Amino acid sequence: MIAALLVPMVVHDTYIRHLFIIAFIYGVVAASWDVTLGYGGIFNFAHVSFFGIGVYATGLTAKLLGLDPWLAMLFGGVAASAAAVIVAVPVVRLQGVYVVLVTFAFSQLVLQLVISQSQVTGGTQGMVRVPTLWLPGYNFLRDYKFGYYYVALGLLVITTICLRWLVRSNFGLSIKALRDSEDYAVSRGIPIAWQRLKALVASAFFPGVAGGLYAVYLRVASPEIFDFSTSSLILSMVLVGGISSIYGPIVAAFLLTFLSEGLANINNFAEGRFMVVAAAMVIVLLFFPKGLASALPTHFAKKSPGKASAPATRLERV
Repeated sequence: MIAALLVPMVVHDTYIRHLFIIAFIYGVVAASWDVTLGYGGIFNFAHVSFFGIGVYATGLTAKLLGLDPWLAMLFGGVAASAAAVIVAVPVVRLQGVYVVLVTFAFSQLVLQLVISQSQVTGGTQGMVRVPTLWLPGYNFLRDYKFGYYYVALGLLVITTICLRWLVRSNFGLSIKALRDSEDYAVSRGIPIAWQRLKALVASAFFPGVAGGLYAVYLRVASPEIFDFSTSSLILSMVLVGGISSIYGPIVAAFLLTFLSEGLANINNFAEGRFMVVAAAMVIVLLFFPKGLASALPTHFAKKSPGKASAPATRLERV
């Protein structure tokens, strides 16, 4: 954490600072996705659409309605959570490939809605000149990305703290119980639909805020954010980092963002970088099927005998 705070002091290259900001934003989305995919066992593919909804909700309210960009970012999170409710209605009682199909269809539906409402969203051209963040006496546009670095870092830290608290709470224990043994969890009185709905809504909020930050930072809202390449890149971060870990996807977000952007700067290799990222994912999963988080020393995961019985005791109270 101290190293992250000191990076802008020693790194003066604005492009490197830009990569850190993008990695922070992707880290928020990947870690949030892990709540439903890893901890909840819900194979949803809607998280990038939640991110995109945050982008457009922030862009529209800040540019067309004149809402303060700080508040517009929060509205992006609320809009993404509201969209999660819509997705959850058909998903909470489905399993496996049916969840994948419904959530993927939802992403395509949002994309078509954005493109078809071109008079508001700009269609395939997108929106430009989204208002940027501001503070009294401070200019975010002429500080060499100094301010945005700390805003993105702050969002990642807050997201990580909230998600860690969420997955360690009684609610987090209940969704893990549904993932591991649905019949047993139901026999203990855990409602499937209600818990999965809450998991989707809670995990959608921060990607929506991250989408809002993405919009006010780059000052654009483009339908390219819904591309399959974006989904596959962020999903790779979750899988490479390790599901059910929160920290793993964040670490992978840094590795894959810098790797992907570094390869993009090589002549005639802009498209080939995705092949390299895919190959890297295959190699990592070949040696570490549970992601890089599983490579950590096992003693970090061990608990004392007294603490080992705590989850079972807490499950009784869920």
